[in-house]
Amino acid sequence: MDTHEAAVSPAQGGRPRVPPPRPGKGLIAALAVSGICVLIAMGIVLANGSPTGFGVSFALGLAPLPILLAAVLALDRLEPEPRLNLLFAFAWGAGIAVVLGVLLELGGTMVLVRAFGVGERAAETATLVAVAPVVEEALKGAALLWLIWRCRREIDGPTDGIIYASMVGLGFAAVENMIYYSAAFTETGTEGAVGLFVLRGLVSPLGHPLFTSMIGLGVAYAVTTRRRGGFLAVPLGYLGAVLLHGVWNGTSALESLPALGAAYLLELAVICALVVVTVRERRRLVALMGVHLPAYLGTGLVTPYDIGMLGSLSTRRQARRWARGIGAGRAMSDYQQAATELVMLHQRAERDGTGPGELAAERDALLAAMARAREGFVPRSPSQPQPA
Repeated sequence: MDTHEAAVSPAQGGRPRVPPPRPGKGLIAALAVSGICVLIAMGIVLANGSPTGFGVSFALGLAPLPILLAAVLALDRLEPEPRLNLLFAFAWGAGIAVVLGVLLELGGTMVLVRAFGVGERAAETATLVAVAPVVEEALKGAALLWLIWRCRREIDGPTDGIIYASMVGLGFAAVENMIYYSAAFTETGTEGAVGLFVLRGLVSPLGHPLFTSMIGLGVAYAVTTRRRGGFLAVPLGYLGAVLLHGVWNGTSALESLPALGAAYLLELAVICALVVVTVRERRRLVALMGVHLPAYLGTGLVTPYDIGMLGSLSTRRQARRWARGIGAGRAMSDYQQAATELVMLHQRAERDGTGPGELAAERDALLAAMARAREGFVPRSPSQPQPA
């Protein structure tokens, strides 16, 4: 079977899909190590309390995840990232970053107490405010550096950096919260664990994803820019993550309501800025449809109407709504996704200098997927209704 035929083979439910790249050995190994570290982290939670406390902590740690994951993945609908990469990012945060973070922070506290004679309470506060942000953001950011090294082509803009960083942060927050809930349960029972859940799981669930998103923005800029010194965006992003994290931990240590309110306002401002960044990038991406797709008018897979439909988020939604009305909603979604991937392929080729052979192979696979999807919604007779 040649490349073209493989690309149009139907997947489950008859959905046309371009075959995903084969997972690399490095990714599989990293997932395995991360999984082992997740088990170690669960062992830490269990060792610090009773089985009942573990069950309560586990349930409270997972409770907000469905909503938070849905919010992050909603940003990923226009040009979805490989699921295995997203799983790796989450597992890294929940496993490697948490385990190493706990060990390094405990070590830092012990050094302050034994080497410098600092009181235990003061050492814990110093670790919380000064050590934890530096260590935790470095460990979470390491996952993004690994993605640059192994999956560079999957990062096409700031939204991708935010998505991967948020997945790392959500994994880290879920397991770290379990550790805190377990300690609270041991000290004060269910009431203490639930009270802490309100603060960490409901009031401030986006802390870690938000902090690490600064690194994600730096990584995305470094990958996509052609400017000299673009790599400096990575340490600058790390610095921003550490500062945000440190401000949040510092206000928590102060236990001052006005200071905590100021920290919330700062987080809200950063969240609004990230939303603006993602919205602007989406609009930029769909605007590129009119730049690259006209070259494919002669293939019969793209018409001037299609270019107009793909060129804005509102017309994309209208087209999917029309297609659902004739039972072809999935085909329209597949067509839009393949066309978007085709445009991103051209963007990456211009940015990275992709070889003509590799470009042609991926282009033909995407065109084949578009052809297969198009069969599901192109009218077969003049009487079939057309989209408005």
